[in-house]
Amino acid sequence: MDTRPHVSLILLAGASGAVDALAFTALGETFAGVMTGNLVLLGISAGQGSAHEVAGPLYALGGYAVGAAATGFACRGEHSERPAQEWPGRVVGCLAVQCLLLGFLAVAGGLLGGEPSGLWRTALLVVAALAMGGQSAAMVAAGSGAAPTTYFTGTLTTLLTGAVDGTGRGRQQLWVTGRLSAVVAGAACAVGLRETWAPWGFVPPVVLASAALACQKPAHRMRRAVTVLRGK
Repeated sequence: MDTRPHVSLILLAGASGAVDALAFTALGETFAGVMTGNLVLLGISAGQGSAHEVAGPLYALGGYAVGAAATGFACRGEHSERPAQEWPGRVVGCLAVQCLLLGFLAVAGGLLGGEPSGLWRTALLVVAALAMGGQSAAMVAAGSGAAPTTYFTGTLTTLLTGAVDGTGRGRQQLWVTGRLSAVVAGAACAVGLRETWAPWGFVPPVVLASAALACQKPAHRMRRAVTVLRGK
């Protein structure tokens, strides 16, 4: 059994946890990938009449929507027949773009000493949300060979119900547990590094996402995607 897709998913889950932790602690107590949380934050702001606190969640929602829509457009038509464990070339290409966005986040966050403020904080929040929206849509386009890596309520529910009713046994459940653990580990790594060495706090997401991309043999997959597109 090819374990590379599972390893990629764990690494992407870690990157997601790191990005959301940084977004909440350094970019205005807003989430970059957990849109349910941002919708709740909007509701809280509305209920408290705090109009000035609405901006952050709205920026994140907008960035996420653009990233998801752009990736969905780029990967349209990728739900064709292929081995379940193989991610399409265009999906891998979109993940490469995500790595570039996270690379920008790391460089800018480092140059700002790990403490972005003002317009820079808003800009980095939008970039982080763009990356997470793209990652989420890429996993949808990857089909049965992938799984959610930015939202985990359903994943946790499936794991718990499977443990109770006896259907959640075997190696697959271990991979699911690995993804859930990776979210926590990624968040802890990013925040812990930022607490001890602030300029480097934004580096873990790009390292994790790049490692996930490397597991997918990006050059081979993207060459195949270009060949397919030329043949159409």
